[in-house]
Amino acid sequence: MPADSEFCFALHRAAMGSYVEQIWGWDGAIQRVHHERTFDPERTQIIMVDGRDAGLLSVERRPAETYLGRIEIHPDYQGQGIGSRLIQDLLDEAVRRGHPVTLDVLAINQQAHALYRRLGFHDVARHGENNIKIRMSSARPREERTT
Repeated sequence: MPADSEFCFALHRAAMGSYVEQIWGWDGAIQRVHHERTFDPERTQIIMVDGRDAGLLSVERRPAETYLGRIEIHPDYQGQGIGSRLIQDLLDEAVRRGHPVTLDVLAINQQAHALYRRLGFHDVARHGENNIKIRMSSARPREERTT
């Protein structure tokens, strides 16, 4: 729905704009084109709190993993455990499906990185231009064998 797309674009500016600004600089026209190209209403769920739009969750259920594409909570609703509950629900679902949850987080988003680590994710790799993203997984890392 167009309203959902517009809400998600405005939410992205509110929730992630400072990180985008720090890395690339915020150019509204470029961000609009990127949003229109990547917004997928089939995978995006609007999160509501007390009847008001408060965030979004975008998930891709792949054959061997659940990929958390985006989770964005409006700053007015951050710090209330909403994101933690949504991610824990996703982790519980993935366990039932028998595979891990993976995600990418901007390296400068230390608050989100810390949240994911508290929820049991670990760093898998850095990627992107100048390693700006961290791939994380809920799968337990393989323990090194000693012989």
